[in-house]
Amino acid sequence: GPLSARPLMEVRLGELHTWISTCNFSPQGLLGAAQRAFSSYCAKYIHVKQGGPAGISMLLAGYCLLSYGWNYQHFSKNSLDSLI
Repeated sequence: GPLSARPLMEVRLGELHTWISTCNFSPQGLLGAAQRAFSSYCAKYIHVKQGGPAGISMLLAGYCLLSYGWNYQHFSKNSLDSLI
């Protein structure tokens, strides 16, 4: 397609200056670019059609790390008491 319709990640390094010159830097153009970026982010990370074990395992791993961080002083105090 035309160079102006391509996303940034599909633009080659030699075409970058031409691609930037086709961008609309008006407030309305910047707002439209921000809206497209946000909807692209939501489509990729928020509105996921297929779930799998990776999402649940990341959630559980995050909970374990957070729980360990909350109880770190309790754990370290008990380990020092058992050494003495």
